[in-house]
Amino acid sequence: MVKQWLNSSQRLISRQHSSILSAAAIITASSLLSSLLGLLRNRLLVGEFFGSPLSRMQLDAYWVAFRLPELVFQILVIGSLSAAFIPVFAKHLKQNRTEAFAIASSVMNIVLLVFAAVAGVIFIWAVPFTRLFTSTNFAEWQILLAAQLTRIMLLAQFFFAISNFLTGAIQAEHRFLIPALSPSAYNLGIILGTVLLAPMIGIYGPTIGVVVGALLHLLMQIPLARTLGFVYRPKILLKQAGVVEMLRLMPPRIFAISVNQIELFATVFFATALPSGSLTIMNIATQLMSAPIRIFSVPMGQASLPFLSKTAADGEASQFKQTFLQSFHQVLFIALPAGMLLLILRIPLVRLAYGAAEFPWAATVLTGKVVAILALSVFASASIHVLTRVYYALHDTKIPLWIALISVLINISIAYLSVMVYHWGVIGLAFGVTVAALVQMSLLIIKLKPKISGMTMRELLSSPLKMGLATAAMGLALWIPLRLLDRYVFDTTRVLPLLLLTLIVSLIGAVVYLSLARMFRIPALEAYARILSKLGNWRSVLAQTEEVIEEPPTQNEQIKPW
Repeated sequence: MVKQWLNSSQRLISRQHSSILSAAAIITASSLLSSLLGLLRNRLLVGEFFGSPLSRMQLDAYWVAFRLPELVFQILVIGSLSAAFIPVFAKHLKQNRTEAFAIASSVMNIVLLVFAAVAGVIFIWAVPFTRLFTSTNFAEWQILLAAQLTRIMLLAQFFFAISNFLTGAIQAEHRFLIPALSPSAYNLGIILGTVLLAPMIGIYGPTIGVVVGALLHLLMQIPLARTLGFVYRPKILLKQAGVVEMLRLMPPRIFAISVNQIELFATVFFATALPSGSLTIMNIATQLMSAPIRIFSVPMGQASLPFLSKTAADGEASQFKQTFLQSFHQVLFIALPAGMLLLILRIPLVRLAYGAAEFPWAATVLTGKVVAILALSVFASASIHVLTRVYYALHDTKIPLWIALISVLINISIAYLSVMVYHWGVIGLAFGVTVAALVQMSLLIIKLKPKISGMTMRELLSSPLKMGLATAAMGLALWIPLRLLDRYVFDTTRVLPLLLLTLIVSLIGAVVYLSLARMFRIPALEAYARILSKLGNWRSVLAQTEEVIEEPPTQNEQIKPW
């Protein structure tokens, strides 16, 4: 019995996923697990470090400490993986496995050497670097603390660098389960550090947990990578064609990532000009807002790219248009009601996610306001994942890059005015993020329309307008029972009644939305209904189709905003 279970588990782990439904299901389920653990992680951090002004300032220093290690990781590792490593490695893997692994080792060695050199510079000058992107309300002792935590976190990013190259090699073999589960191991490491070490060594506990989580992330990859034949070689083959091709493809993607990093550093700068705890509130509100995007929209965007690329390459203009419209509308079908749910149920959701005894009511209300403003951008942020991939499928990376630059400038400008001039606080930061996302989505649509032959504005917007009407009605269906049940039925000062209230109100809202979607005959509803109808026969469904999905996001790939 035990032996049979072990054999079945091994087959599941090493199984090759060749269908879009199979891989997308794994990404979505794993993202849900990781998001839940992420919420638990943040709740524990808030419970441990938000109770007093001093501990609140330590928690802000903890968030600041992520920025420099994350910057190096995103630019060097994610930049090389997303644009260069995976496509080139996959191509050579089909031709010569031994050569492919030699190329992988060479590129990994190059990136790790550069990473080590840059990390060494950051380790030595962590204090002055931290001063550069923190503002007036970030005390000197916080700068010193953040610099110490930064030095520790550099080790975690080194583990991540190795792990993500192994992830790329595993995904190139169309194995998605282990890479998809690894982020949960990372969150588990931080949880253990917070629970076990924080009572003894304070904020250093979750920081060590970051290193432990990164190590777990790496250790999960090694057995499967070795099973698939990956052999590490301590060599650098600079003249090898595959290595040259990877190095040539890296700079454009690195530049694009750098644009997003500017926005993240700006957020830290302006948040540290505000009272202590503002950075933490912005961070946890953003993570709550991004949960539905990470769970539903990112897999949809990834799943659409291979099909868009294929139809574009084959010159099938009509099929390309239909594929885009279906993907775009299906993302909005989930994102619009998800945003409304966050908007109306913001306070119950914040209390359930972060409502520890040490998280005061004033902080809960402020976080709820931030979530409400960010909720208005959920549909925009979600649709950007599909829109940008349409450009990539058309081999156009310049327009998304320039639009992203415009979005960043808008966000930073609004943040400056709202924080430094009008003193709106963290609310102003959220407002900048939302406006920037809406502008970015709008510009991507405007510039995309001429590129898609035969697409009319009616085709593009007819279905979303119906979804918008259904979402507005859903908002009313959420708000009325929320007020009535909160006032007359449930004692929401306790967790269980609060949870029941949230579930009941959410169910009412979902029924109203789905009923109206059916009445309006929104095609996206039929698409999701077909998928759900097949779940009972999921084994045969997952085994029958042969479409290949794009790789899932790596652990450190962030969903804008931060």
